[in-house]
Amino acid sequence: MPSPVTATQVRRYESGAGIPADDILVTEEPLEIRLGHGPLEDRREFRLSVTMRTPGHDEELTLGFLFTEGLIASPDDVVRVTYCENVKEDERGNVVRAELRPDVVVDPARWQRNFYTTSSCGVCGKSSIEAVHAQCQRPIAAWGTVDPSVITALPERMRAAQTVFRHTGGIHAAALFDREGTLLLLREDVGRHNAVDKVIGAALNGQVPTGKCLLLVSGRAGFELVQKCVVAGIPLMAAVGAPSSLAVQLARDGGLTLIGFLRGERFNVYAPTY
Repeated sequence: MPSPVTATQVRRYESGAGIPADDILVTEEPLEIRLGHGPLEDRREFRLSVTMRTPGHDEELTLGFLFTEGLIASPDDVVRVTYCENVKEDERGNVVRAELRPDVVVDPARWQRNFYTTSSCGVCGKSSIEAVHAQCQRPIAAWGTVDPSVITALPERMRAAQTVFRHTGGIHAAALFDREGTLLLLREDVGRHNAVDKVIGAALNGQVPTGKCLLLVSGRAGFELVQKCVVAGIPLMAAVGAPSSLAVQLARDGGLTLIGFLRGERFNVYAPTY
């Protein structure tokens, strides 16, 4: 099973000065959930879902997912959850099969989910990133030198423009800025992914050139958010929180400048590699 943490190298900025430093990332890997179902004499399997997670407690994650999605009425409906062995080497620990009791009836057509990867790709960080590259329509123009004075001013400018957050204190934000740090677009949503989708959609509708903007998000930088930046051709993404291992890998492979832990006068640059 993949480790829940991953070591990496960053450039750490504080008060305008940057130095190389070691850092630890939370690991993000896709988990494919398969279902074994049907009578004992005619067992069948279908691939239910791929979800991004930190490795560990995968049986609990699977049971919780099946229950909250309504596929099972109780944990007793599941005989066991095991890691699949008949997979590619780089997929080991990332594919599980939940065996349902023979009398549990499921409808695969109703519950079939979309995949990050096709059935021919397999399920691993590498194939997830390949799937992102396959849908990229525009190359990312390198951002170049990071100006600490511009970057550290962004969170306060975003916060000042968050009208819903000011009243509720419980909502995420995503904002597009130009190279000088001027706020171009901001959207809020209870879901960080929704906020990013909204601001990119607004940019497309308003013909804002995403290839010349940077994106700031109020939470952490997970794989899915970095994926959206890469697909949209956004050259720099900054996050108030931490990035995951797969997010950093995708940023480095995709040519995206990725900044995390942007707080006060401090931030870490995770991509490009130093």
